[in-house]
Amino acid sequence: MSDQVNRKFTRILVAIDGSYESMNAADYAILVTKQYNASLTAIYILQQETRYDYDVDMADPDMPAAPVKGTVEVSRHEVEEKWFSEIREKAKGNNVDLQTDVNITARSIVAEIVTYAESKNINLVVIGTRGRTGLKGMLLGSVASGVVTYAHCPILVVRKQ
Repeated sequence: MSDQVNRKFTRILVAIDGSYESMNAADYAILVTKQYNASLTAIYILQQETRYDYDVDMADPDMPAAPVKGTVEVSRHEVEEKWFSEIREKAKGNNVDLQTDVNITARSIVAEIVTYAESKNINLVVIGTRGRTGLKGMLLGSVASGVVTYAHCPILVVRKQ
């Protein structure tokens, strides 16, 4: 057990959705990355609803390809401009190198984060949560809860302060 407790994190992933909670998680991820001299990746998962509305691989012959591609690119650009640029500035101020990734998927957000973490050999995932409890927490579900349940590595869940 002591080997696991003394583990050095080398590849850290933070999941971003633009919420206060995810941006707060990014702050924690930067601090942990700096402490361990690790690599940091911020990931944004393009939500299923958007993917289904704008997927160029859909077998709908009436769906125009150019506007679809344009919409996906606009979404990627907005993520880069709004959220990743803010995180990148904070990372730079802490001498942390940040990689970013926007994934478009048909799977659930939880499945995409877990699969991404496994495929990239991530050894710590940092994720924000609103910290809902009781009935609200059960009814609404939680991406953080799903990642904690299924991830192969330790998870740092950052709750709103």
